[in-house]
Amino acid sequence: MVTSAIQWGQREGREGISAICSRGVRQESIWSEVKGQAILGGVAFVEGLIDHLRRHKDIPEIPKSQRFVSRPGLEEIFKEGVRRNSPRRDGKVVEAVEGYGYTQREVADFLGLHFTSVSRIMKQRNKMQKK
Repeated sequence: MVTSAIQWGQREGREGISAICSRGVRQESIWSEVKGQAILGGVAFVEGLIDHLRRHKDIPEIPKSQRFVSRPGLEEIFKEGVRRNSPRRDGKVVEAVEGYGYTQREVADFLGLHFTSVSRIMKQRNKMQKK
């Protein structure tokens, strides 16, 4: 009798777990609300955290993917008119790398440039800023 009660409990337990899993499969994943691979919460929470991260973007202990969670995309930074105007493009290269944390390689690949060209742009702009 004890054995059959245990077996019944195990069977019911398995059926209960199966039902919970089936319901979970049909529900929307909690991960669909994650922003920038880091933030899960309501709109007000996310906006408050983004403001906090912006104020602390220079703290290296905060991963770059979190510090720059709300940065604009490269297509937004380098709109068509900017790409054709070398001085404006060069300024946006510096902005993308220093202001938004994009790597020089990411910027170069997006613009169809060799990464050494982006490095040269960065060096020239830094020299100009020091003068």
